[in-house]
Amino acid sequence: MRGKSGGGARAIERFVEMLLAERGAASNTAAAYERDLLLADEWLMRRGENLAQAGANDLRAWLRAQTEAGMKETTLARRVSALRQFFAFLTAEGDRTEDPSAELDAPKRGRPLPKVLGRADIARLLERAAAREGPDGLRLVALLELLYGAGLRVSELVALPYPVFGEDDRFIRVRGKGAKERLVPVSGPARAAVAAYLPARAEFLPKGARTSPFLFPSRGAAGHLTRIRFHQILASLALEAGLDPGRVSPHVLRHAFATHLLEGGADLRSLQKMLGHADIATTQIYTHVVEDRKKKLVLDHHPLARAGGPRRRA
Repeated sequence: MRGKSGGGARAIERFVEMLLAERGAASNTAAAYERDLLLADEWLMRRGENLAQAGANDLRAWLRAQTEAGMKETTLARRVSALRQFFAFLTAEGDRTEDPSAELDAPKRGRPLPKVLGRADIARLLERAAAREGPDGLRLVALLELLYGAGLRVSELVALPYPVFGEDDRFIRVRGKGAKERLVPVSGPARAAVAAYLPARAEFLPKGARTSPFLFPSRGAAGHLTRIRFHQILASLALEAGLDPGRVSPHVLRHAFATHLLEGGADLRSLQKMLGHADIATTQIYTHVVEDRKKKLVLDHHPLARAGGPRRRA
């Protein structure tokens, strides 16, 4: 007989604890899975069931209800993934003898290609940042050069430690998703930008503080420049550079780093390590971006690709 008292909630709590403690999952990922699973549990509770003891038909009914409510395919795919991992955990723990999620089909979806800025757009952003005077300008150039020159995630960038360089200033140690660390090579312009910024760094220290563990300190509660504030600064800079702010974001600059490296001949495995991707399939998306850009170049500029092609002589 199935439980009717929200017995799924405790199982979900144990699953999330395992994600954080044993797998080192990012807190945002664990929180998203927890929300998805609790929603399923609440929906099943209204039918007199609970998630921990649900069968395949129960799960299909819940997913069907999500689809009928207009849920995005990306969200549905994540919820199917959450269910699969949850029931794999229950099976491994001996709470279930069978895995009802094994019969579920994930929504088929195409993966959107990332937005990418061209080299000329990057140059315009850097030029406008360099034109800003004082500590703000020096900090902004350092942020942009590290973001584009090392391909960091914005969360990694704003929380970089101080000092950021070790004995070899060609690399920085970055703490990424799941608290995993990786060594990332840093471009010469990025090293020069950080060196120029460091004398002005004290201007951003919290009031009364003599030091900070962060390369980009702030007077806010986080102790360092926040992702939201950096987004705002970047949007303002895009406007100054004559670019659409909707096309410019920290993540777009990370995409530009990856795409431009591939165009320059970098191999996928090296790029995967630099970006901190757990799965090379995530990195391979950039090969499609490069191919699409090459196709567009041919279609836009090759005489045989123009409307009607070259005219034949009579």
